[in-house]
Amino acid sequence: MAGSSRGRENERETKEVARRGYDSPLRRQKAAQTRDRIVRAGSELVHGFASWDWQGLTFRAVAERAGVGERTVYRHFPTERHLHDAVMQRLEEEAGITYEDVELANVADVTARVFESRRSFAVSGSVTTPHDPTFVAVDERRRQALLRVVSASTPHWSDAERETLAALLDVLWNLPSYERLVGVWNLPSEDATRAIAWVIGKLVQAIEDDDPPPTR
Repeated sequence: MAGSSRGRENERETKEVARRGYDSPLRRQKAAQTRDRIVRAGSELVHGFASWDWQGLTFRAVAERAGVGERTVYRHFPTERHLHDAVMQRLEEEAGITYEDVELANVADVTARVFESRRSFAVSGSVTTPHDPTFVAVDERRRQALLRVVSASTPHWSDAERETLAALLDVLWNLPSYERLVGVWNLPSEDATRAIAWVIGKLVQAIEDDDPPPTR
């Protein structure tokens, strides 16, 4: 009986040692490196897409690009939404975009970084926002950031006036505005970015001058 108890205790100790080895710092480091490799592969794939549509950003495509098995991608990202979110975060980091740090004084600068980051993509034709939860979430974050900075600077404006000004900034910030200047008006990309930043500056000046947009 005592031998049986010792046997079970030894078995538990063996399993505990194995678990600690499985969860070792070296293993966690390797897992983090593999995750980064997968996200980097996703970013590289997106940069090569012919449009801003991420339907091609699949587990299989990312796995092949990263040189790992699909199961490995699944272990790090249980759904394509998780994978897309991680890739989008990487793209924002590459462009130096942080919506949480947007202020009235740097809206034009952040917008310029957004457009600069898109110049490296092989975007052709009319750019539309794909019906992808990741893009919906990013769009919501951008709109909330703009409404936040406008509201903080216009305490005496009505909600409608704040929303209208934030909406105007959002239209200028959005990629189709930049694409139309470059693709239809044939403006050089730098000139298009400067022109949009100039208009954004006029809207910011309207806020500083306490000159709200017309509303009902």
